[in-house]
Amino acid sequence: MTSLEATMATSNIMDDRNVLEVLKAELNFLEKGGYGKSPREPHRASLIFEDSPSCMNYDRPDKPEPCEHCLLMQFVPKEGREEKIPCRHIPLNTKGETLDQLYRYAEFFEVEDSLRQWLRATIARLENKAAGK
Repeated sequence: MTSLEATMATSNIMDDRNVLEVLKAELNFLEKGGYGKSPREPHRASLIFEDSPSCMNYDRPDKPEPCEHCLLMQFVPKEGREEKIPCRHIPLNTKGETLDQLYRYAEFFEVEDSLRQWLRATIARLENKAAGK
């Protein structure tokens, strides 16, 4: 059992969306410039996952669900699950860098590139798993 499978088996996810569809939609959102200036909050930089339809609370600012219910939690290591915004603690590359870390020292295009690579690799892994490879 891989660490991802172990995480998925022990998570408290209540988000019933299809993870592969959500990740593909996130990649499409990213590729189409979805993280440009937000019309909702143009005074601040966009936040990966939080400012996209991938976030289960994207359109629910008044009644948000706890992050522990989100399907993205299956990608958050155990040590990041208690953080206020757990999806910022998903390791995005072989160095284990997370959004939380990249926000501190990387240019936004570098953050987007890391996300793009992570999405492509994760989508491919999930598709291969679904195909029995």
